[in-house]
Amino acid sequence: MGKRIVVKQSKEQAIFSMIVGLIFVIIGITIAIPNFGLFGIFWTLIAFLIFGSSVYNVINKKGLPSWSAEIEDNNVELNEDFETKLRKLNRLKEDGLITEEEFQIKREEIMKEKW
Repeated sequence: MGKRIVVKQSKEQAIFSMIVGLIFVIIGITIAIPNFGLFGIFWTLIAFLIFGSSVYNVINKKGLPSWSAEIEDNNVELNEDFETKLRKLNRLKEDGLITEEEFQIKREEIMKEKW
């Protein structure tokens, strides 16, 4: 079971992207479309998407995620196999760190996990 982490642009990055996007939109409208036709239209649409998403990130607290990652819990006990868990539990009992009653309770839990 993991935890999802989402990273988005900072306000400063979003403002910078917004300005660059606007510059590219202007270049697209004034230079790229008249001189390069279909490529100019494509250029301008991409520039407008960059500009629009940056504006959204500036005005919205949540913003659009730049990166998203699934982080797995590094709990070693979850990844241990059945035998290892029982051996560790037995060692705790032999070393006197847990009582017989605690040993039996935890042993039953481990046995239930296996089945």
